This record gives sequence, C-alpha cells and structure tokens, in this order.
Amino acid sequence: MEHLNIDGRFFTNMVIHASNKLEENKDYVNYLNVFPVPDGDTGTNMSMTFRCAALEISNYKGNSLGEVSKILAKGALMGARGNSGVILSQIFRGIAKGFENKDTATTSEFGNALLEGSKSAYKAVMRPTEGTILTIIRACGETAVKSESNDVVSLLKEVCAFGEETLNRTPELLPALKKAKVVDAGGMGLMIILKAMLEAIENNIEAKLIDERAEKTHTAEPMSAGTQEDIKFGYCTEFFIKGQGIDSDRFKADIEKHGDSMVVVALDEIVKVHIHTNDPGLILSKALKLGQLSKIKIDNMREQHQHLIMKDSVETEVEAVEDEEIKPYGFIAVAMGEGITQIFEDLGVDYVIEGGQTMNPSTQDILQAINKLKCETVFVLPNNKNIIMAATQASELAQKKVFVIPSKTIPQGITALTAFNPEIDSESNFDAMKEVLGTVKSGSVTFAVRDTEADGKEIKQNDFLGLIEGKIVEVGQELYNVTENVIKSMVDDESGLITIFYGEDCNAEEVEKLTKKLESNYQDIDVQCYKGNQPLYYFIISVE
Repeated sequence: MEHLNIDGRFFTNMVIHASNKLEENKDYVNYLNVFPVPDGDTGTNMSMTFRCAALEISNYKGNSLGEVSKILAKGALMGARGNSGVILSQIFRGIAKGFENKDTATTSEFGNALLEGSKSAYKAVMRPTEGTILTIIRACGETAVKSESNDVVSLLKEVCAFGEETLNRTPELLPALKKAKVVDAGGMGLMIILKAMLEAIENNIEAKLIDERAEKTHTAEPMSAGTQEDIKFGYCTEFFIKGQGIDSDRFKADIEKHGDSMVVVALDEIVKVHIHTNDPGLILSKALKLGQLSKIKIDNMREQHQHLIMKDSVETEVEAVEDEEIKPYGFIAVAMGEGITQIFEDLGVDYVIEGGQTMNPSTQDILQAINKLKCETVFVLPNNKNIIMAATQASELAQKKVFVIPSKTIPQGITALTAFNPEIDSESNFDAMKEVLGTVKSGSVTFAVRDTEADGKEIKQNDFLGLIEGKIVEVGQELYNVTENVIKSMVDDESGLITIFYGEDCNAEEVEKLTKKLESNYQDIDVQCYKGNQPLYYFIISVE
C-alpha cells in the first residue's frame, strides 16, 4: 500500500510505536555508553523523554499533522532528561516546525521536516561533536531531502538505511567508540525510533502506549499508625543485571537473608531484582559479580514514611508559604545523598532536586521547582554536565529571571554558592559564581561497570576508578589506595583545603582512618570530611 502523504493519525501511531520500541530497548542503549562509570543512562533518558512526548499525543483526537507534532514537541521539551533527551526534544521541535500549519505532509515536506530537526538539534548544542546523535539526524535529514521517492514508506527505508550506515561509521569519528567497540548510544536510540516509525506505517500498526517496564511489587499505603522502627529493612532497592548464564535462583538464595519483599525475575540475558534491604551496597556488590548493572534505584522507605506521617503539618507549612513575602533571590540545586542535600540547604539553597548520575531530572522537574520559589530571581545549580541543558531549557520557559550556573560537579556547586553576594545585582552574581567554578578541583571514586579501555587505561569490571574533572586517572582494586592517589594528583603548592564527601557504601571507621592519614600527609592543608550518603560514588572530593 502506497502512502503518498502522512497525516496526524499515522504520525501518532508511528510515534507511540516508536516509544514502545525505545522502552523495550533502552537497556541495550544504556549498555552502549562508552564510559565505564555507573551512569550509563542514555537509553533511559531518551526513553523517558520520548514517552512524555508520546503520552501528550496519545489522547489527541484530531487528525492534523501540524497540531499533533506541536503537542509532541511540547511533551518532549518538558520531559527532556539528560543531554541525549534534550537533543532528542530539539529534533522533534524542529520536525514540528517543518510540519507547522500542515494537516498532511508529502514525502518532500517530510524530508524538509527531518532536516529542520537536524538544524534545531545542532543549534541546541554549543560545541557539536560528530559521531553522535547529531551526525545521525543530519545524515537522515540530508538523505530525506535528496530522495526522489513519492512514497513515505520508501522514503523512510532510504532514511533508515543511510542512518544505519552512518551509525556504523560513528566509531571512525569518535576514538572512544572505536576503543570500546560500540556505536554511539544516542545515535542508536534515534535509529530505534526511526525504524519503529517505518515499521508502524509500513504495517499500518494501530499502536497503544505500553506500560512502563518497572512493575510495582507492592502497594504503598499510609502508615500513620506505625513508626519508622516498624520498617525492618529501610531501602527499597531495584536494578537490572545484564549478563550471560546468570543463575537467578542461586543469586536469589544468596541475597535472601539480607532483606525481604524480594523479587528476582530472569528473561534471556536480563535479570530484574527488587529487594528491601538495609545494605544496598552489599546487594549491588554481589550483583556486579554476575554482570553489568543498569536502572539502579534506591529509595529510603523510612524517609518516605516520615514524609507520609508529616503530611498534614507539611500541608500547613505550604499554606503558610502561600502568604510568604517574595524574596529577591532563590536557589535550586540538584544533588543526591542526604548529607550533600543538607550541606546545600545549610548554604541557603531553597529547593534541592534529587538527581545526578543515573537519575537526571527533566526540564519539567526543574521548571516546577523554579515556579515553586517565591522570589524574583532564581539561580540553578545543576552540578552535573548532563543536567545543564535541561536546566537551560527550563530557564527559557520560566516566567521569572533565571540564571543557570554551569556547575558540573557537587564541589563546583558548593563553591559557586559561597561566591554569592546579596549586596550586588544578579548579573554580577552570575558572573562571579561562574568565575569561581574554575578555582576548585573536583574528583570522585566509583567502580567500573564493564571491561574496557578509557583514558589510556585498561579497566576490568568492578575495578575502583578515580576520576579528576571527569577523566579517569586511577584504576585499582583497593578503594582507599585509589582514593589517596586521586587526592595526591589533585594537590599542588597552591592547595589550602581538601574536602571529602563519603558515600552510603563507605565504612565510617575506614573513612576516619583515611582522614587522619590525609591530615598527617598534608599538614599545611586543612582536611574536612562529611558524610554525603551519595549512592554509587564512594567519594566526592574537592581541592581548593
């Protein structure tokens, strides 16, 4: 059957089917992330972004291509998470521009819309890198406008064929991809979308949006009659293990004594795990011996319980805030870990969004936080390079003056806050806070989720990794040796302060020994140690 043009109904089916396919394949896209640290979330970010867009159009009853693409673009914009999600939202923003005021589109108009998507994506990135999703969408757009086909199915076949060919060439454009022997993750995500859109129109699919894959294992009910002590195991821990030959029954028996409410489900090479435990780090450590981990989610149920039993008093406080006087300035920070959150709050941050590695907040999450603050000007501290673009999009949508400080790490965010001066205007503060970002060195210690080579170093899964400014400088099998070597590499003659934030998986006694050793080794430098309680990263380090 020929499709000489496409209307809103077909486009909706194409998008919803593509959203389902991306959701099904997001773990594979995550797996393609080159860097071996536990933040491989490209597939998750793209899927969550596109799902928000698909949800927006799923209830649209009209047939106008221009209207449905406009709704889609808005949904993607608000739901955008991480750099990959923001770029994807910009692609569909450009496509919506190409379909503007059109009820239907011919193959020529469809091709022009794809090219507009490419242009929009490139504009959104300050320093475009070839060999990424940008290269793929440009190749697809250029192929589409050159096509002489009058049939949308034939056009998409041409686009997908050349897009796939271009994706397979990405390792030649990015050395990191070549070393890891993978193609670009974002490009793969885009090709999953485009091929699914082709499949939908070619097979005349009437798609329905599938439920998200993470099934609920229990129903939360108000616990006002109980206490936090009634909760025997305090951390709801969920994740996936990807590997070959995993004995899920043996793993289940191994972790059973460490918690309750356990579900271990195996499907092919993927095992989904859910458990309530008091030691998430132990469970994750055991799982890492079996394969690569993804979609790690840890919730403090005692903290959630406290929020539930405090609901009435919180609502009263919210009502009081309604009458609160408008302040000249407000601050929002993104952070993970109770200790780090408390530090930001002590430094005057009004609203801390829980997020960071593996859990990037969406544009809408950040915009909602901005709107909640009763102030004239808001300063946003993303504290993660993968959140800056979403924060910038939120600032552009806000109805008040917003400045996004491009902090890429927790230490940078803390240092920026100390530079704020309420006696000067907002523009001067923005400049001052940006300027001090370069005065602090940021380091971290985590673990490798895969065997690979990165930054010139051979890395084995489960090795401890020491990073400075995002670059791997130390690899080893002893946590505290790696940590000491990272700090040694960060310290120079100008250094006057070492600050370490230790994570939820660290032993407090061992951390104390490390602190005393640092004080002995660097007697002319102040050493500060805080319990950050952050997941995944054993240490976050700053040297000033």
